[in-house]
Amino acid sequence: MPEILQYVPGTSVFHRLNPLTKILMILVVAVLAVTTSSLSLLTLLVVVLFIAAAVTHLSRPLVQQMPLLISLVISLLLLTVLSMQSGETIGHLVPVAIPLVGGAFPITVGAIEFGLLLSLRFIAMLFAFQLLVITTQPHDLVHALQRLRLPVDYALMFLIALRFIPSLQLEGQRINEAQLARGYNPGTGLRGVVRTLVPIIVPLVSNSLAKANVLGLTIDLRGYRTPRRVSLRDRSLRMRDYSAIALILVASAGFVALPLVHLLN
Repeated sequence: MPEILQYVPGTSVFHRLNPLTKILMILVVAVLAVTTSSLSLLTLLVVVLFIAAAVTHLSRPLVQQMPLLISLVISLLLLTVLSMQSGETIGHLVPVAIPLVGGAFPITVGAIEFGLLLSLRFIAMLFAFQLLVITTQPHDLVHALQRLRLPVDYALMFLIALRFIPSLQLEGQRINEAQLARGYNPGTGLRGVVRTLVPIIVPLVSNSLAKANVLGLTIDLRGYRTPRRVSLRDRSLRMRDYSAIALILVASAGFVALPLVHLLN
């Protein structure tokens, strides 16, 4: 299973950018994704982000998350089909030929479009956020959040939540492998899947609580709440950051101008 939200060492353009520049990119992408209701523009935004990742040799972590994104798209489409009936009906979840319940849950054009709209919005924001995480070391990200005047407690909570996701993933994988090595056979089918989760979740929760206690003691011992901190690295904006910010602003302006040009024509 590919690791999610894990820093990937490298020397790409994104790695060399200041974390503040990448945070600005996320904010711009989020604003554009939320305020845009055009499927074509959202598709263009996702394609641009993927091309930027491919050019900087960072497309592999994004491709590895495709199964999760596909399941997200299917879930959103199913949710919108079940909760929305707007536009022309193009089919039914339950075939009409089935007696009594045939023709239930109509599939409408409006529901499909809205489901795709939500999916593309989530994918665009997830791509931008993942580019930030896989190219930024955790301590650099915390320092950037502190420069944005984010309280130290919130910055610490964000870092812990971010780092616990890959840690829990690896811990769950190791527990599963340990159970299989001991000859545990949960069976097949849905019952087997449910029985597989129990011997993984219980030790995973227990280990997480123990790690939380150790983490709290470590934070106190290192004096994280001391008001005075000295950074050993120069994290000021450089020329490449200003160039990237200018490119982001120009690209976002062009993205906003496309619908206006289409309306004028």
